[in-house]
Amino acid sequence: MAEQQSKGLPMTARWDPEKLQREIADLQMIEGQPFFQRAGAYIKRTGPGLLQSAMTLGAGSATASVVAGASFGYKLLWVQPVAMFLGVMMLAALSNVVLSTGERPYRAFGREISKALVFLWAVGTIVASVIWHFPQYGLAAGAARDLGAMSGVTLNDPNGFLGFTPAGLAISFGVGFLILAINTFTVWSYGSSPRGIKLYEWFLRTVIGLIILMFAIVVIGSFSKINWGELGKGFIGWYGIPEYQNPKHITLVLGMLGAAVGINMTFLYPYTLLAKGWGKHHKTLARWDLGMSMFMPFAVVTSLVMVAMTVTGVYPGTDELRETLTPVAAAASLHGILGEQAGRIIFSLGLIAMTCTAISTHMVVCGFTLCEMFGLEYTKTRFRLFAMAPTIGLLGVVTKLPFWFPVAASAICFAMLPVAYLIFYLLNNKESYLGEGMMKWPRREIFNLLLVVALIMATIGAAIKIKTGVVDKIPDLLKLLDKPAATALAD
Repeated sequence: MAEQQSKGLPMTARWDPEKLQREIADLQMIEGQPFFQRAGAYIKRTGPGLLQSAMTLGAGSATASVVAGASFGYKLLWVQPVAMFLGVMMLAALSNVVLSTGERPYRAFGREISKALVFLWAVGTIVASVIWHFPQYGLAAGAARDLGAMSGVTLNDPNGFLGFTPAGLAISFGVGFLILAINTFTVWSYGSSPRGIKLYEWFLRTVIGLIILMFAIVVIGSFSKINWGELGKGFIGWYGIPEYQNPKHITLVLGMLGAAVGINMTFLYPYTLLAKGWGKHHKTLARWDLGMSMFMPFAVVTSLVMVAMTVTGVYPGTDELRETLTPVAAAASLHGILGEQAGRIIFSLGLIAMTCTAISTHMVVCGFTLCEMFGLEYTKTRFRLFAMAPTIGLLGVVTKLPFWFPVAASAICFAMLPVAYLIFYLLNNKESYLGEGMMKWPRREIFNLLLVVALIMATIGAAIKIKTGVVDKIPDLLKLLDKPAATALAD
């Protein structure tokens, strides 16, 4: 009985079962069609992968792509696609488990593996979604202030509230509340009905399409400057890791390879599959969805950002890690592209759009996760209430979290990612649980090899992130603790 109660979600499976059966019949018919017709039919039906793409296309990927492009030009174009490919392989294993059984992962994985580990998986998801909400709003506000600065508005005032002028505060909170309003409407629609899910997916498609268009325009503005030979070498990894003797360069690349997928993405993905009512007949569609809705947008956007850094002159031509360069600072360097300031404006708008989609998916995953952790059945009211949990991050438009918050978040979230990957690997190979859902030889062996590589890279990436985000900052944290309380709070 408990197992049956943990199956499916009410969004589609229980609200419109007849439509779901028609969709299954259509999928069976599509399997017999020629390749291009089949591909077109699958692409039209994609959806859950969009949420993964939207979540990962945020402040983190923008910063990583800006730093990589501004530091090494075309030479690291291979890294982000490889990183996302490994992440897609692990999510493909997760989809095989969930679609084979139809069970909600939190309860099922706790029963099959460990309730304690699954609880930590959920805790890591909530912590990541709330903590990393702040830099999303921070990047959006920074990009908006950059637009304001171009129009001659005075934004900063050392004697003003939080260091801003009234105009600076208005711009910062204005873009923050605008993004929150848009996302509240779309996220609440997602948690209401199959029609709402479709509306939300079209919202993501539109915004992701605009992100691609904006960064593409910046690149096209310097199209004649593209060195196609070097660009091709960058994609095939011709240069490997430039000046690999430098440990910082190794750290950057391995960190990117291991962190393309976040812990909250691993919790979000299976629930969006179930929210669509997908099951074992949707496995092929799920693979297309991961490829076309998750891998392709991520690879295209991150590549466009890196190329933009190269062709617009942000990359100085020398391979030196510029780890302190921010996306907003990079945008401010785009003078003379498409006119005096047009390239800078479009790039900043692209950054705002990236944060908008990431913020919305943080809200969606909290709606799912908190319902599961509290053992509550899904209702529109509960989902909407829990989806608002990370909105405290709106304060990120004018302030940063206390120093120790990101440190604690890094320790929890990055430590749990390889554990979550290991759970997916084990369950994907557990015949007593999957039954007919088990892959057959030799496909299973090839797929397992890719999963092991993904697990190793996630472990290495997590170790690097924990070292740089936690261990290396312990001395600073200890210094902070030695300060008087009032001074510590001010910091």
